[in-house]
Amino acid sequence: MTTIYKNIQASIKNNEKLFAVLIDPDKIAFSTISSFIKKLSTSMATHIFVGGSTVKEHASHDLVIEIKKYTKIPVILFPGDIQQLTGKADALLFLSLLSGRNSEYLIGKQVKAVSKLRTMNLEVIPTGYILIENGKQTSVERVTRTKPISRNDIQNIVDTAKAGELLGMKLIYLEAGSGALKPITADIISAVKKELNIPLLVGGGIKNKKQLDDAYNSGADLVVVGTAFEEDESFLEELKKN
Repeated sequence: MTTIYKNIQASIKNNEKLFAVLIDPDKIAFSTISSFIKKLSTSMATHIFVGGSTVKEHASHDLVIEIKKYTKIPVILFPGDIQQLTGKADALLFLSLLSGRNSEYLIGKQVKAVSKLRTMNLEVIPTGYILIENGKQTSVERVTRTKPISRNDIQNIVDTAKAGELLGMKLIYLEAGSGALKPITADIISAVKKELNIPLLVGGGIKNKKQLDDAYNSGADLVVVGTAFEEDESFLEELKKN
């Protein structure tokens, strides 16, 4: 299956803004899912990402099933570990942490995931994941025991993203991390976008409409927001469909 990826490509070709809401299974109460998804369905959201750095076993599976009761928006796994895989989702960002040098997150976890993926009818999208320093340590940094790339080292960020594309990644994801103090800067996004021939995802630290628009205007094809909605659902009101 390649439906989700092909739709992303088609949307980009049509200059459509793609927007994903990231839901962490450990940070949302099941009793609120129905109302949250109904609000989300009236927003500009085009995708729902599910995942987190540390998630309880079966939590992602149960959450995806619950989400799908209330929306037809594609649900894509954004997993921090193998236990977050579930065949109930529509697709999987098959992440490789290109910014780090811990082989377990470059290829080790991916190899271990294959036996599970054989049993699931998931669209698998190879994704180069690049963590960029944001002003504080993130959960990704702690869990993976890797360091982010300095936001001042733009050439290294660009070269890492391009290396991911040349290795065959279908997406590049620039990530400041959950609860980031600072979002990815415009100069970083634009520099990376100029080098890539594949879609560019940007997330972390985006807390308002201006920061969202800045990411799009700098070249992001799909912007991901998570923590901002966990802290203030009214942000969704700013993102109503036109």
